[in-house]
Amino acid sequence: MTEKTTSDRAIPMAPLFISISLLPVAVTICFSFAFTFTNAAVFLTLAITSGTAAYHFCMRLIIGVIVNAVMGNKADYRRAWFLVGEGEFAFYNFVNVKKWKDKMPTYDKKSFDIRQHSLEELVQVTCQSEIVHEIIIVASFLPIIAVVWFGALPVFIITSCVAAGIDLMYVFIQRFNRYRLLRVIKKL
Repeated sequence: MTEKTTSDRAIPMAPLFISISLLPVAVTICFSFAFTFTNAAVFLTLAITSGTAAYHFCMRLIIGVIVNAVMGNKADYRRAWFLVGEGEFAFYNFVNVKKWKDKMPTYDKKSFDIRQHSLEELVQVTCQSEIVHEIIIVASFLPIIAVVWFGALPVFIITSCVAAGIDLMYVFIQRFNRYRLLRVIKKL
């Protein structure tokens, strides 16, 4: 019997992320009903807050599913958009991507498992994952439209910027890993 590594015993992130995403949806529904029946401003504030959180979580799942259905991990990593130059890689080294990248949760670790995929398949996965996170970055700013109905512009801007910043970190990780994988492929 082989000894399992810590990452092999880790909680699968996909079911956990789905569960975590459903929680703010349920909370939003509860606070919305509470506001409807009491007209208390605190319930409206809590409904807006949990609704924004629900949007950010669910939007990530939906975008991931759509991009996976469209691309199927078959990205052409030779396209200009996916190329990572020396200067860009130097930036990723400067911000220590290698040091913190493994501390970030991964939705589906199997997609990035070198024991299950060829190096070229892994490079394609990094491209698809990058696209997912780039779309999410743009979609993170859509809640700002809700200012028209609810006001609180600073709250929507702050939550959108924080959410986009987190996904930008994932873009950095994918581009950092792709550069390294392609260097290995060139040496083979």
